Amino acid sequence: MTHSVFIDGAAGTTGLEIADRLSGRSEFELIVLEDDRRKDPAARKEALHAADFAILCLHDDAAREAVALAEGSKVRIIDASTAHRVAPDWTYGFPEIVGRDTVASARLVSNPGCYPTGFIGLLAPLIRAGLLPADWPYTCNAVSGYSGGGKALIGRFEEDADIAWRGYALGLNHKHVPEMQQLCGLAVAPLFSPAVIPAHRGMVTEIPLTLSAMTGVGTPGEMREALAGFYADSPIVRMGTEPADGEMLLRRSAAPSDAMDLYVFASADGSQVRLVALLDNLGKGASGAAVQSLNLMAGLDETAGLRL
Repeated sequence: MTHSVFIDGAAGTTGLEIADRLSGRSEFELIVLEDDRRKDPAARKEALHAADFAILCLHDDAAREAVALAEGSKVRIIDASTAHRVAPDWTYGFPEIVGRDTVASARLVSNPGCYPTGFIGLLAPLIRAGLLPADWPYTCNAVSGYSGGGKALIGRFEEDADIAWRGYALGLNHKHVPEMQQLCGLAVAPLFSPAVIPAHRGMVTEIPLTLSAMTGVGTPGEMREALAGFYADSPIVRMGTEPADGEMLLRRSAAPSDAMDLYVFASADGSQVRLVALLDNLGKGASGAAVQSLNLMAGLDETAGLRL
């Protein structure tokens, strides 16, 4: 069976990467609008009503507009924007966390943010296992390649080779925080410190913990075992091999990947831990995640078309 797919916002980075993952796959047929019709509401409405699935690669307001345009149709939607990530009628598109069957049966799926994918992927299973508390004031430090910032940021980094590091969201109001808090069931919003580095793709998300200052927490070994067990049946999220030389690298030449590797680094006495997620911000952090959800919603192998 062939499913029709409309990528609304297909000319952007996320849309292009999704189309690339669907290219050559007989299970899907893309509905494509000509360049002069891509922003025409009437043309978009027609495409949305004709499609089996729509993937919204738009800014928040345009994504809300697309959902309104789709009213009255049977199209199933995956929204890659921030607009619906904590909305009550939407399913959060992180199958490993919310359940594959939940995503497979959903009509409205909100694609996770790139940074939250690492944060939630590390923290939610450990809180569920009772190894970490839900009422702790967690911090999250993260760096990403500039491709996650859209065309304007991509252009800025590629035109100014002198930028070595870009810290932002210094007002502590980053739009990813609500989903990070909600999906982990946190009593306190995490303190989130994101930054962008001069690499096109790649991401490291870290949660540093002083276990000796916390009560009722697990050991680093128990945390490794819990994460390994939680993701034992996942071909996408996996435990990374601890580097022998004590360092991790993001390489500008790294090939695209839809996997995510998790690490638990600990001090010799176990009093401190660094929980680390390594992923591609355009892969499991964006386009790869959308295609994984699309596969499940279409009744296909979740890894079809992914780079693992």
